[in-house]
Order: sequence, then structure tokens, then C-alpha cells
Amino acid sequence: MSDATATPTRPDLERSLTLWPIVLFGIAYITPFIVLTTFGVFSAVSHGTLAASYAITTVAVLFTAASYGKMARLHPSAGSAYTYTRRVIDDRLGFMVGWATLLDYFFLPMVVWLIGTAYLTAQFPAVPGVVFLIGFIVLTTALNIVGIKLATRANLILIAFEVLILAFFVAFSLRHVIDMNGPGAILSASPFWNAGSTIGAVSAGAALTAYSFIGFDAVSTFAEEAVDPRKTIPRAIILTALVAGVIFVFVAYVVQLVHPSGHFADPDSAPLDIAKTIAGNLFGSIFLATVILAQFAAGIPIQAAGTRLMYAMGRDGVLPHRFFAYVSPRFRTPVLNLLLTGAVGFIAIALSVSTSTSFINFGAFCAFAFVNISVVVAYAKALRAGDRPNPLTWVLFPLIGLAFILWLFTHLDKAALILGGIWAIIGFCWLLALTRGFKLATPEMDLNEEAEPEPAP
Repeated sequence: MSDATATPTRPDLERSLTLWPIVLFGIAYITPFIVLTTFGVFSAVSHGTLAASYAITTVAVLFTAASYGKMARLHPSAGSAYTYTRRVIDDRLGFMVGWATLLDYFFLPMVVWLIGTAYLTAQFPAVPGVVFLIGFIVLTTALNIVGIKLATRANLILIAFEVLILAFFVAFSLRHVIDMNGPGAILSASPFWNAGSTIGAVSAGAALTAYSFIGFDAVSTFAEEAVDPRKTIPRAIILTALVAGVIFVFVAYVVQLVHPSGHFADPDSAPLDIAKTIAGNLFGSIFLATVILAQFAAGIPIQAAGTRLMYAMGRDGVLPHRFFAYVSPRFRTPVLNLLLTGAVGFIAIALSVSTSTSFINFGAFCAFAFVNISVVVAYAKALRAGDRPNPLTWVLFPLIGLAFILWLFTHLDKAALILGGIWAIIGFCWLLALTRGFKLATPEMDLNEEAEPEPAP
């Protein structure tokens, strides 16, 4: 009998990815070069103790990464704080966490464009910064509207080149320190603590450096392509955060040795001056070109990802459907969302790198906090179900992670806290409108997830 009329089997993604290839993807997503592009701003805020700030943030992120890993094991087809909070705690709270996460996607392109503008303005001071900002916004938005296949392919090559320049930067920095002060100078505690250090400054620096880790949980998107995802994905999340943290601390330590002070003529573009100091004008030019290419290339997928999230929320009624779910008939891209994020980028004219980065971290910290809380709630539910999870890893560790995040939260830029609070109020008012004062069901994004039994913690 013929099988011609049989219902075709839905194709599944091939489960072929093992641990380290996934970790390498996570590192590429974070982009280690960011420790250089933001060095001046972050070092100035930390009063020259950026290595200490990164070390503190690494510890905080590792505890939170462990919580992400646990949630990824419970929900291997989803990898967001929005999903974890919605499933484990409450739909309404999940919406608010998703709204805070949207803050990252919505404003992250602005920060990328602002950093690139700062470097170009430092190199060409006669040109108004707004000219460079407009150039970044227009070119990136136009490419995203027309299509980004070529840029996507080029990103992998560019990331490899960034890592190469990062390695040269570290090598030249070590040589410079040894030539100036002798071999013993490379072993110093000053990048962690110096005469001008304060706990407040180190903490403020740590609150900013969390920006460098944004995306460490992105490896969870490979859950359906990973071999044994319930083990591989949690390990990959933790290893990604750990490897990134080690790179950030080491590079910050070495570069801080070259410039022990936290004072810079122009913090936004300080690494460019350091590059010229350690290896001359030629390397400085190569460094500047790498920064500009990196910021331009990074802005393309970051803007694209944010607009796709807005499209999904518009399609499912979380945001106004007519605007956010609109797709260009010609280009098949969310044109209105792209134009909106481009317009938001002009806010950068009135913001510094420090304030805008802190603003992004407001959303990230909200997500990190509720992932830790979700683990504790999952533990309580498991106890009621008769299970006995390990309280050390299911209660103590996430509470430590939560405490770190709340501590960092208090050291965010005041303007960012105000803007973040306004954003949260807008989200809550929007939720009230969508649910008619909580009389209707809370809207949810369709993540195309298959229902599956959840294992006990």
C-alpha cells in the first residue's frame, strides 16, 4: 500500500553540537573585544580598579549563570528570563520581566552606535559627532531593511580578527609595562586596589561591566541542536560566563597596568590613545579601524534581533499589532520596527556611554534577578510535589546570585534608575490596558515551544 498520502514528518534540527562548540558560540556572541572598547569609561568610573570590578561581576554572573542553567534544564526549548518567570512564577510578572528584557533589545543598538561615534569623534574632532551617529544609524538600518545575509556571514571573520587584535593589544601592553618598569611590574595589585580606590567606585564599575556579559545565556538557543541538551546547555552557559569573565579580568588587569590611573582626557576613546602609546600610530590606526568595523558589524545583528522580538510581540498582541507586526511586502523585513529603533538611536546625542550602558543594565539586572528567584520558586514547588532537590544549589546559590545583582542594582547610574523606573511604569500601565485591569488573561508571546513534561529539579 502506498505511503504517498501519509502526513509528512516534521523535520527536526540535527542534534550534533557538543559542549565546546556551543561555548565558542557564546564567547563570540559576547564579543571579548568589548573589554577594550569600553575600557576608558569603565576604568574611570572604577577609579582605576577595573580588574576588581570585572572580578566581582564575574562572580555575580556565575551564580546567575548557574540559575540560567537550571532553568534551561527544566525548559530546554526556551532560554529567556521572560519564559522562566512566566512558567515558574506568574504570567503577569513574566510579562514585566519580558518588558524589562525588551529594554535591552530596544536600546542596545543605541549604545553600540554611541561607542563607535565616540571613537570617530576623537579621531576627527572637526566633524560633529552627530554626523557619525547619523551615518551609523542610516547605514545599519538600511542594511537591515534590505537584508543582512552578507553581513551575517562576514561577522564570524570579523570576530576572529577582533580576537587577534585583542591578543596583540595584550602582548604590546605587557611589553610596554616591562620596558618601562621592569618584569616585576607585571605583577601588581593596583588594577584591583590602589590609593584612590573606594568600595563605592569598584561597585559602580562592576555595575557597568555587567554590560560586557550581556548575551552569555544566548547559548540556550541551541537547545534543540545540542547533544544531551539537559546537561550540555547548562554547562555551556556556565562555561561561557566563566571563560568570558577570565578574559575580561585578565585584559582589564593588563591594560590597567599601562594606565594605572582612572583619569583620561577622553574616557570614551581612551583605548585608542593607549594603543598608540604601546605600539605606535600604525597599530593605533589598525585598532581604530577594528573598533569602527566591530561597532558597525555588531549593530546590524543587535538591531535585527531587537526588531524581531518586537515583531513577535506585535504578532501575538503584546504590542500594537498594526505597527509592530508589519512586514514590508517588498523586503520581507519589519521595516517600521527598524525605523523605530533607528529613531531611538538619536537619543544617544543627549547621553554618555556610561549612562546609556547603565540604562541597558537596568533591564539585564531585572532579568538576572528573576531567573534566580525562579530557581528558588521551582525548589519550593518541587518540595510540595514530594521531591527533595539540593538546597545548596537550588536555594543558597541563587540567593547569593540575587544578592549580588541587587547590590549591583543599587550602584547603577541614577539617571538610568529613573529612566528604567519610568520604563517599568509604562510597561505596567500597558499590561493593565491589555488585561482590562487584570480581568483578561495576560498576553503571551508565542515562542513555538512544544509542550513537554518537566523533570523534577
